[in-house]
Amino acid sequence: MKILQTPAEMRAWRAAHPGSLGLTPTMGYLHDGHLALARRSVAENDVSAASIFVNPAQFGPGEDYERYPRDEERDLALLRDAGIDAVYLPGVEAMYPEGYQTYVTVEGLAQGLEGASRPVHFRGVATVVTKLLNVVRPDRAYFGKKDAQQLRVIRRLVRDLDLPVEIVACETVREADGLAMSSRNAYLTPEQRAAASVLSRALRWAEELYADGVRDAESLRAGVRAVVGSEPLGELDYVSVADSETLAEVEGEVAGEGLLSLAVRFGAVRLIDNVTLGEEKGGDGLSGS
Repeated sequence: MKILQTPAEMRAWRAAHPGSLGLTPTMGYLHDGHLALARRSVAENDVSAASIFVNPAQFGPGEDYERYPRDEERDLALLRDAGIDAVYLPGVEAMYPEGYQTYVTVEGLAQGLEGASRPVHFRGVATVVTKLLNVVRPDRAYFGKKDAQQLRVIRRLVRDLDLPVEIVACETVREADGLAMSSRNAYLTPEQRAAASVLSRALRWAEELYADGVRDAESLRAGVRAVVGSEPLGELDYVSVADSETLAEVEGEVAGEGLLSLAVRFGAVRLIDNVTLGEEKGGDGLSGS
């Protein structure tokens, strides 16, 4: 497995491997969710690369950039075991050299939900993803459905900028109690970790209510608020029922697919999760998880 640290090194490796290439972009501190993306890339492409870069541009003031968990040696071993052929491991100076001043902004889709809570987040995400796609030149790039708004923002920028890459969405990987895997789960105390299953419980409750015929968006939101409110250690940041494509908040009844998403804080730790209501069987529902 090759370790590549500069755009020039990455481009040279890509030029030497002209077959289909899959890319798994990560910020490191890998878990089974990341590795599921990597293994799918390996299965679907001639060669596969992953990137590890904790992107400062997507962290706002007071967020956890400095303390974001890092374990490069472990990450590289896991990617090697998953069958990854190359890892793009740039430093901040390689991604944002002195004098850097160009950013990518996606309007509309990036404004609400996570964008409202973290105003600079999606500008940073869109910028780093554009740079990674430009340097690595993959045929397919793999992202998880847990970050639902991020997935839609990336699909939009690829479409709007005519980038020649397929964005592959992969199912959320969960712990036994339903908690979506996340690098930030490592921050949780044992008590917070037990309490954090309230996210998936709330989403499962809403999914079951929807299956019973409830379509009123505010009833679904209110129910999720009540479930999260029953957990003393959890503080709800937001709950949303939005159109699955436009992310416009639904007023009245959910028609077609609706994205139900939420963010909950446990002390200084902020976790997100979602479920798509009305999605065809085999989607990212939580029932039975």
